[in-house]
Amino acid sequence: MNDSWKIMIVDDHDMVRAGLRTYLMLDSKFEVIAEASNGREAIDKLREGIPGGLPQLILMDLMMPVMDGVEATQVIMKEFPQLKIVMLTSFLEDEKVVAAVEAGAVSYVLKTVSAEELIYALNGAAKGMPVMTHDVSQALTRGLRQRSAQGADEGLTDREKEVLLLIAEGMANKEIADELHISIKTVKTHVSNLLMKCELEDRTQLAVYAHRKGWVKTG
Repeated sequence: MNDSWKIMIVDDHDMVRAGLRTYLMLDSKFEVIAEASNGREAIDKLREGIPGGLPQLILMDLMMPVMDGVEATQVIMKEFPQLKIVMLTSFLEDEKVVAAVEAGAVSYVLKTVSAEELIYALNGAAKGMPVMTHDVSQALTRGLRQRSAQGADEGLTDREKEVLLLIAEGMANKEIADELHISIKTVKTHVSNLLMKCELEDRTQLAVYAHRKGWVKTG
C-alpha cells in the first residue's frame, strides 16, 4: 500500500464535510475522493463504483438520518471488508462506543479532538491499528462491562429484577410486598425463583450478586 490514502467522508452536515475535506486536502497523504450525507448514500456510492476506485478510509459520522453510522458500518464491513472506518462523533455514550466497535470501526474519535489527533487516528486506521483516546477507551470498557452484566440478567423478569434490587437495599419480604403492592406469598415466590435462576443459596448472596453486577445505585 502506498503512502497516499483515499478517503470518503460521510456526514449529514454540509459544513462539516466541507471543513474536513478542506483540511484533509491540505495534507498530501490524503485524497478525498467521495462524500455522502448518510450511511445509505455511502453504501450506494460504494456499490455503484467511485471514479478513481474505492476509498481505503471512511470517516463516518455516528448520528445521521436515513441510516446511521453503526448500521452503515455493519453493511460496509460485510460487503467491503478491506475498507477501514473511523467513527467521528460528538457522542461519548458507552453503548454507542461498543456498538461502533462491534460493527467494525477501527477507531472511534470525538469531534472535539485536535487536528493532529484526527490525522493520527486516520494514519493508524489506514494501517489497521486502532486509535482511541483515553476517554473513549474508558467508555468502551464500561460499555462492555455493562453489556456483560445485562447478559447475565436475561433470565430474570422485570418483577424479579425489582425484587432483587429491593433485597439488595436490605428490605424484608413484608417491606418488599408493601413497596410493590403484592402479597408476601408472591414475594417469596419471586425470591425462590431468583435463588434458582442465579444459582445462589440465600438472600445475602442475592444482595451481593446485585451489587457485584453494578445494578445497585450507590450514593
